[in-house]
Amino acid sequence: MSTFAKTLIAWQREHGRHDLPWQTNDAYRVWLSEIMLQQTQVDTVIPYYARFLARFPDLPSLAAAPVEDVLTLWSGLGYYARARNLHKCAQTLIARHGGVFPADPALLAELPGIGRSTAAAISAFAYGTRAAILDGNVKRVLARAFGIEGFPGTKPIENRLWELADSLLPAANVDVYTQAQMDLGATVCTRGRPACARCPLADVCVALRDGRVAELPTRRPKKETRERSGRFAAILADGAVLLERRPPSGIWGGLLSLPELPEDADTADWVASHYGLDVHKVTPLASFRHVFTHFTLTLEPESVEVGAATACAEPGLLWHRLDQLDAAALPAPIRKLLEQLVRRDLFSGP
Repeated sequence: MSTFAKTLIAWQREHGRHDLPWQTNDAYRVWLSEIMLQQTQVDTVIPYYARFLARFPDLPSLAAAPVEDVLTLWSGLGYYARARNLHKCAQTLIARHGGVFPADPALLAELPGIGRSTAAAISAFAYGTRAAILDGNVKRVLARAFGIEGFPGTKPIENRLWELADSLLPAANVDVYTQAQMDLGATVCTRGRPACARCPLADVCVALRDGRVAELPTRRPKKETRERSGRFAAILADGAVLLERRPPSGIWGGLLSLPELPEDADTADWVASHYGLDVHKVTPLASFRHVFTHFTLTLEPESVEVGAATACAEPGLLWHRLDQLDAAALPAPIRKLLEQLVRRDLFSGP
């Protein structure tokens, strides 16, 4: 066993996290947590994880559920393609693998939403498979400990890190070692303000030795932030709001959202002609910004009060009660806007 692995395993047993709700060898629960933890902090994930298990305690219940139910429970967690892939993966496992997660990481990596690192983590935790992971935490630990320069998102640097990760794998206790890497990156070797004084690798860390902890791993080259804007109509009647299902791809794919107005359209005329509704009042609301990974969206909402919540012939549209927003699969900024409207009583009550 490498000194690196031996050190981390010993550290994990004494100082690592041992009370996370997904620390089990149940492949379903491990998989669910690994997907939720992609791009999301542990503290944020824990309540979502609990609600998911309460609603979908096993793979068959998740596979059999409508994708809309999955998106509703995911609402607010972000990166919604993960939820769609989660549902698709459950159905694929039922159809192709008899509802059993394969132990082979290569087979796991072929499933929707599961990449090489996630597959290795699932297999290591559920089956004890000797497979290396390389998530963001591990990349940071390896780049600092071994002094590896270059942005880890580029293929040459990523390949180098994979080779290193593979070479450091212990012959046994891979699950403990895998958790150690995650915990060290999440609690000690953090992106900002790393706790080098209590790091088990302090004596061998190249970045610490050379005073380059803040420089490594090399940051992503800066790109100009793209700016977008959109007009959204909160069409309100009888204590309900008109929602429409977003296309499956693109931002907020598959979620319910407010209708998006054409840039130069007159709001009252567009709502009346497009939906056949009797518009009583249009109120511009304060614009606000929402930051996505690759761009920033400025939302320019308007409150549109109409005479009655009459049925709309266009598919994908539905009226949803404002006092039942928790049951709707809404993007976080749209939910926030509607909750503000409810609090300010800017709608016609029932």
